[in-house]
Amino acid sequence: MADEPLVLGIETSCDETGVGIVRGHTLLADAVASSVDDHARYGGVVPEIASRAHLEAMVPTIERALAQAGVTARDLDGIAVTAGPGLAGALLVGVASAKAYAYALGKPLYGVNHLASHVCVDQLEHGPLPEPTMALLVSGGHSSLLLTPDITSDVRPLGATIDDAAGEAFDKVARVLGLGFPGGPVIDRYARDGDPDAIRFPRGLTGPRDAPYDFSFSGLKTAVARWVEARRAAGEPVPVADVAASFQEAVVDVLTRKAVRACRDEGVDHLMIGGGVAANSRLRAMAEERCAAAGVTLRVPRPKLCTDNGAMVAALGAEMMARGRPASDLALPADSSLPVTHTHVPGEALT
Repeated sequence: MADEPLVLGIETSCDETGVGIVRGHTLLADAVASSVDDHARYGGVVPEIASRAHLEAMVPTIERALAQAGVTARDLDGIAVTAGPGLAGALLVGVASAKAYAYALGKPLYGVNHLASHVCVDQLEHGPLPEPTMALLVSGGHSSLLLTPDITSDVRPLGATIDDAAGEAFDKVARVLGLGFPGGPVIDRYARDGDPDAIRFPRGLTGPRDAPYDFSFSGLKTAVARWVEARRAAGEPVPVADVAASFQEAVVDVLTRKAVRACRDEGVDHLMIGGGVAANSRLRAMAEERCAAAGVTLRVPRPKLCTDNGAMVAALGAEMMARGRPASDLALPADSSLPVTHTHVPGEALT
């Protein structure tokens, strides 16, 4: 274990300042400072507020992570940071901070991809990823199916959302129901008391001529809103628990159906689910049922590692170091639209 790289990871792609420290595949610290309460009044993340919150939280969160891990900054072998995708201003805070620490400490810098990090974090929970692994990433900004023969250098997108991501749909439906922000946890909670078969909401892009691995949740969100509006216009009470359960069932039905199909079509026997929506209890249960029926091994990290965190960034950085991938240089940019095929950014050599 002493020979494995000790890496600090910084994550600032959205509203959480995450700092993690890993040694190889072992998690030593996972410190998070969230600004979600600052955004709740607006019903969604406000980029400028997120950026300012990262500035205030960065140094204290790094210090907390070092204390948790029982190491000093000089003990580190490398610094990893989310270079993209994400909110531009938020990413800049993390990238600038990582550059400063790497320069001051004389340590290699690794700018890594946010989505690839969500896949790699599972190594901290279940050990090395099988190659290849199918990854289903579901969050507020992303719904993607990825084939990953090598998480450090070969990630192949098979499908993605063409409109609202799954997490975004959860937030919008929660707003329609008056449940507040963020929507994912509260809908999951209400759905436990509801009937998932009470209302048959549409399943987008599941027809025989539709793209087999792409996702669409905009129509589902609109269908829920219209159903609720019709009830209210008729002066009838809205069965919030049933609506939440029926909406959630439609989302996880599509996600798991397409993921298992991708595994079957590509001959892959491992499915990893990551991203904030992977904390959803119904998604986990349905994925387990369908994977078991299809002979696919399911890997899902514990809920805390599914949401944005620094541990996932550190995990990918450590894997980069262990496999001898080139470090980034101090010209490392923050790229809000960094494609998942660029699992890391080794500086100017990429362009």
